[in-house]
Order: sequence, then structure tokens, then C-alpha cells
Amino acid sequence: MAGVRATNAGRMPTVTMIGGGQLARMTHQAAVALGQRLRVLAASADEPAAQVTPDVVFGSHESLDDLRAAASGAAALTFDHEHVPVEHLETLVAEGITVSPPPTALIYAQDKLRMRRRLSELGLPVPDFAELTDEASLIEFGERHGWQIVLKSIRGGYDGRGVWLVDGRDEALRVLADSAGTPLLAEQRVDMRRELSAMVARSPFGQGATWPVVETVQRHGQCAVVIAPAPDLADDLARHAEALALQVATELGVVGVMAVELFETVSGDVLVNELAMRPHNSGHWSMDGAVTSQFEQHLRAVLDYPLGDTAARAPVTVMANILGAQTEPAMSMDERLHHLCARMPDAKVHLYGKGARPDRKIGHINIVGGQDGSLDDPRYVAAVRERAERAAHWMSHAEWTDGWNEHG
Repeated sequence: MAGVRATNAGRMPTVTMIGGGQLARMTHQAAVALGQRLRVLAASADEPAAQVTPDVVFGSHESLDDLRAAASGAAALTFDHEHVPVEHLETLVAEGITVSPPPTALIYAQDKLRMRRRLSELGLPVPDFAELTDEASLIEFGERHGWQIVLKSIRGGYDGRGVWLVDGRDEALRVLADSAGTPLLAEQRVDMRRELSAMVARSPFGQGATWPVVETVQRHGQCAVVIAPAPDLADDLARHAEALALQVATELGVVGVMAVELFETVSGDVLVNELAMRPHNSGHWSMDGAVTSQFEQHLRAVLDYPLGDTAARAPVTVMANILGAQTEPAMSMDERLHHLCARMPDAKVHLYGKGARPDRKIGHINIVGGQDGSLDDPRYVAAVRERAERAAHWMSHAEWTDGWNEHG
């Protein structure tokens, strides 16, 4: 990395991000503030990041030549998504390119079975699981858990895709048959209180930092709301979850930002659900609610700068996703934004430049709670959450959930 910087004497370093989605777009915004250049490998000019960054390479993340072109002259190569073939990344590493996180770590975000096996080897808490090689392996696992199981695609899948909450033996066998050719694993269905996320950042030489653990609210298999910090979370369990996330990052050799998605059980334990080795939806609150956002921190980490302060700026911040409506409103997004700014001037709006379609993430809203509130006050937390969800619903549907008339 030092050699690459030497060839760019007098200039700030360039970081290449593979993928032109909203995560790359928001990382570009952080790079501008730091005086850096974010180059993106995008498939087309209308992708969110390609709309805003001046340094775009058009190509495919599955092409080694396109990856080489995007990485040329950059101080580090990192990711908007985890779908890049690891064999290509191993080739780039062999050619002297700094890849963060390295392919030896990224494989555990791509392959759920390898992730489960590796975390189990390390003695870290995960739900019971089994690779499904045939009907017999499914039946054995299902009967062992009274058919309280979940089926998952081993590779790919997100926002509820590639996950089946089956209702008994017959449905499980039907999913297995319908998924012929798609490797699956089975997991024990957790007796869950809620879902949490522990965001962590790690530098190449092992400096680590964690944000407060957050609660994530899922609807239809995708994250809808994030409450930061997670309310009603015991201090010792919060510390344990942060330490667990740091341990995962250290043991797997992660460089950059990572989300460790967790199940909090009714018995008061936490189990690792998924890993995302990149900025993540559960960290969007940090753009307005933390001293250092996940996007700035990711750049700091991959460039091996000292990591930033991750403290929360307010007792609570709530993030609500703006999702495409089932029927696109007649009112334009620009007019919706105008009315939101007038009614809720404290709402922090982040739009991704994406066309709307049903349930597609097209932006998010952050509401930062007042300093006079307390995370221990359920009414305060509920009020901040209601405002965030009301604002996001308005931006999605052009209707106010409290019946307010914007023209009244």
C-alpha cells in the first residue's frame, strides 16, 4: 500500500469500491469530506454511485480484467457487495493489490455453511445447523428439532431472499425439491426475542472499534427500522455482543467495516446470524447519530488510518428505510421531499438515486432524538421511532400515517 501511495505523491489516495450501489454512493460522500477519491466499478451509468462519483470504471465484478482495471493505481480495493469471485481476488492479491477485506475473510460472508463451520470451530455461538445433502439429511435434522427449522441458500440471498421459514416436514421437503441444484443448509429456528446488530471496524494491523449495539426490526424478511442503541439491552449483554463482533473480525482477519447480525434469545443469550463485510443497512443511523459514520470509518480502516470515535451523539437515533410503494404515488419525489422538509425540518433524508419499485430500498430517514430524553424511557424511544417511520412512509407513499393534510 505504501508503494502505491508513493507513485501518487502529492495526491490523496484513491480507494476502489466494487459495485455501484447505494453503499458506494454514501462511501463516496465520506471520501469527499476526507479529500479522497472513491473509484467505483459499476455495471451502468444509472447506478447510485456512478451518478455522483467522477471516477467510474464500467464493467462486471465477475470479470478479472475489469477488476484489474478498477484496481489500477488504487491504494486499496473494497466492496459495495460480497459477490466478487474469491479466485479473482486471490489473483489480485498475488499481483500486489491490497484487497480489504481479504478473500480469506470475504469467503465467510459469501458462504453461510463455511461461516457456520468456522465460527463453530472457534467456539462462537451459532444456531445448530446442517448441510443438506439429500432428503435423509433434512429429515434427520428436522425431526431432531421438531421441525422448528429454517432453510437457507448457502450462497447468495439477501433481504429475505434465499430463506424459507418452513411449516413442518412436507413444506421443508417441497422447498428442498424445488431448490434442486441450489445448495441449502438447515438451521434451528431460534426462540428469539429480537434481532440485533453489532457493527465493528478493524484496521490492517488490528485496531478495532465498535458502535453501540442496535436493534433491527425486520418486515417481510428485510430490515425496516434500526433503533440505536438497542433499548432495554442489559449492559453486560451489550458489552458481550461488542466483544463478540471484535473477536469475529480478529479471528477471520477482516479489514474494514463489518456487521455481525445477532439473534437475542428469550433466555438472554446472543447467537450469530449473518456477517456482512462492508457497510450495512444496520449502520446507516451512524451517518447522523454517531461521531464517525460507518462510511468514513470504512475508508479509515482500509487505508489504515486511526479509527474514529464511534460514540452516539444522542440518547437514541432511529433509522427507517424508504421503500418503494406497491403503487407509485402521483406526487413526485421532489414534492414529497419539499413537504417533509417543511413539516419535519430535523429529519435527515438520504436518497439513493434509485427508481422505485415495490419494497425496493430507495433511501432512508434518520431522526436523532433530543438530548433531554433517555434510552430508558420507552415513551421517548417510541416517539422518536414513530417520527422516523412516519417520515419514511410519507416519502414512500405520499401519505401521512397520522392523517395530517400537507395542504391544510
